[in-house]
Amino acid sequence: MAKKLFVLAGEVSGDMHASGVIAELLKARPDVKVFGIGGEKLRALGADLLYDCSETSIMGFVDVLKHTGFLRRVIRDLKEAVRREKPQAALLVDYPGMNLLMARFFHELGIPVIFYISPQVWAWKEGRVKAIRRDVDRLLVIFDFEVDFFRRHGIHAEFVGHPVIEQLAELALPSRELFLKKHTIGTDIRLIGLLPGSRPQEIAHILPEMLKAARLLSKEYRVVFLFGRAPHLEDSSYNLLTEYRDLSFVTCSAYEVMQYSDLALVTSGTATLESLCFGVPMIVVYKTGMLNYLIGRLVVKLKNISLANIVAKGLGSSERVVPELIQHEANGAEIYRTARMILDNPEAAAAMRRELLAARDKLASASPSKKIAGILQEFL
Repeated sequence: MAKKLFVLAGEVSGDMHASGVIAELLKARPDVKVFGIGGEKLRALGADLLYDCSETSIMGFVDVLKHTGFLRRVIRDLKEAVRREKPQAALLVDYPGMNLLMARFFHELGIPVIFYISPQVWAWKEGRVKAIRRDVDRLLVIFDFEVDFFRRHGIHAEFVGHPVIEQLAELALPSRELFLKKHTIGTDIRLIGLLPGSRPQEIAHILPEMLKAARLLSKEYRVVFLFGRAPHLEDSSYNLLTEYRDLSFVTCSAYEVMQYSDLALVTSGTATLESLCFGVPMIVVYKTGMLNYLIGRLVVKLKNISLANIVAKGLGSSERVVPELIQHEANGAEIYRTARMILDNPEAAAAMRRELLAARDKLASASPSKKIAGILQEFL
């Protein structure tokens, strides 16, 4: 009888990270049946998805409350599917709110739980370590400092490396010269990247301020803006762009933005870590609804919020490699002012690039996907 693996990747990034693992697993064990929640990448591998991660990718305290009924229905349907399918193991990827609830359920059923990309309890909700200690059989972390953090809480965590290193190793982007030629951009033109996020809520709050800054910068410099559009989002998420037709845009992938930009405006999240790996000078921007922000200030205990600064300077450090503009500071005028400071100081930009590339080594490891696939085979 074919073995079964439950996978819960509730966001687009989780789908990407999980798909690398499942692809490696299926090479060795093509008989394994995968089901749960994911996105187009897991679906392409043959996973039976009860819900798409585009439906479950809900962020912010307020929006989670608004969707409580829907999320409860998702959990109920998942539990029914688990009872019916009786998987041999569960791979839970990031997405801690739902995944920790499901971990408890699996623990009660005696189904082993492999948690990949640990909840960031070192940043907030440290009380979750009790649930992790009780319900998770294998905790696989992507930052080396997490091993010591969990050890202090009596939890054995395994550092597997960060999946972004693995994904970037597969890239084959053309040279800057070829990119400029393809888009008929002169070599004297500044390239400024705009990465406003991958969730509709992020884009609604952050894109307007990035575009205000872009217009101001276009009056100061000869510039083309590289726009990183999330491929899974509807066109309506970017309607605001029609009001900025006076600016020069090139729409491209997020990785092309990171590869070719002289400076990138990046929404806080995984994109800041990916930008770190490219060594691109950046300004980290984050803005959300006021209630979400006020709640976040109460519960998040970090001095820096961007993963780029956390990795480069260490957990708990107040030093910064890249500037962070949060909430009220995340406005067009302040983004413009900060961008000018970097664009007009090539020595500072070069120093930022060197520090970011040096920090990349802290993420390196042999293929995380192969390593995790090997761990899964121990349970299947």
